[in-house]
Amino acid sequence: MATKKQIILPIIVLGIGIAGLVGFSALKKPPEEKPAVDNTPLVSVEAIEYNTMTFSVSSYGVVAAKYDTELVSQVSGEIIYLADAFVKGGFVKKGDILAKIDPSDYEAGLLDAQANVAASKANMVQERANGEVALREWAEITSSKPTALSLRKPQLAQELAKLKSAEAGLLRAQRDLERTVIRAPYDALISSREIGLGAYMTTGSKIGHVYNTDTAEIRLPLADKDMQYLDSKGTHAEVQLVGNFAGSKQEWTGKIVRSEGVVDSKSRMTYLVAEIDDPYGLNTNKNELRFGTYVTAHIEGSNAGNVTIIPRHLIVNGLVAVMDADKKLRYKPVTIIRQEGANVVISEGLESGMQVITSALDYPLEGMKLALPEDKILQKESVEKEQTELAMEGK
Repeated sequence: MATKKQIILPIIVLGIGIAGLVGFSALKKPPEEKPAVDNTPLVSVEAIEYNTMTFSVSSYGVVAAKYDTELVSQVSGEIIYLADAFVKGGFVKKGDILAKIDPSDYEAGLLDAQANVAASKANMVQERANGEVALREWAEITSSKPTALSLRKPQLAQELAKLKSAEAGLLRAQRDLERTVIRAPYDALISSREIGLGAYMTTGSKIGHVYNTDTAEIRLPLADKDMQYLDSKGTHAEVQLVGNFAGSKQEWTGKIVRSEGVVDSKSRMTYLVAEIDDPYGLNTNKNELRFGTYVTAHIEGSNAGNVTIIPRHLIVNGLVAVMDADKKLRYKPVTIIRQEGANVVISEGLESGMQVITSALDYPLEGMKLALPEDKILQKESVEKEQTELAMEGK
């Protein structure tokens, strides 16, 4: 049977242990509470603005003369004169003499033709006189009606035909003499000269090549889908041309004058033709636009009305992500009327002032809460201020 001492001792030891455990627990600090983590997605936004817009269609082309002419000799002979301006790169006015062919043979031919005409006229006068004599003699012999042969009318008709032939020969001789002087057909830039002083030319020989300087043309290829953005299919539209000249960027203004009316079988493009007056600035103070220059063109198109432009990558399946007034994610269907490179033109679906989300979202859900970077900054400043105030109170 246990003694009283054996019963009390274990109870005392157990009590001491419990008391020590309670004491250590009282000395231990409670764990600090961690601030709540805000997992609201951060987004960047951009406000929508609607503005009036006129479409513009871009193209490219090479400047060429509206008219270019290959000069050929229309008569034969030796070149006896060449104008100083008749060199490659020279400018000449309409009617300027470029070259002369020896006219000696043609002057002699003109004299022959003039003599033939004079002889034919004399024969005509003689034959008319013969006819009048025949008529008087017939009247003295008989009172019957004379025949055409007795009045020498066939002979008169023959002399008339000879006169007309002589006059035609005279015209040819005059024309051949005129053709010994080679003149510029219009205000022109000399592209090439194929003759030299003393060279002998035959009919049809090449003399040179000239470009008309009154008007330049540029063929501008356009895809079929771009034609819808032009009024009247581009006819009479203004076009801005941009190119480089003398190491600097230059601009010129022209006008679309016509469409070539067919789709190119190889490129599947439709060509519009633009014209520019006085491309070399010979009669005005315009910038010089040389033939052969490569230019980019911006053709004025139709009026698009009020539209907004946003990056193309912001549209997914015809929807644009926006942040509403409650800072929640919403999707808006939009109407796209044109794509311009990396951007699209939108006519409907968005309103001025709407906040379009421009940053990526990992797991977007309609109606989810969103935050802006400035919201996080304000929240952080508020927490830091609160912690500072608590720390001051603890002291």
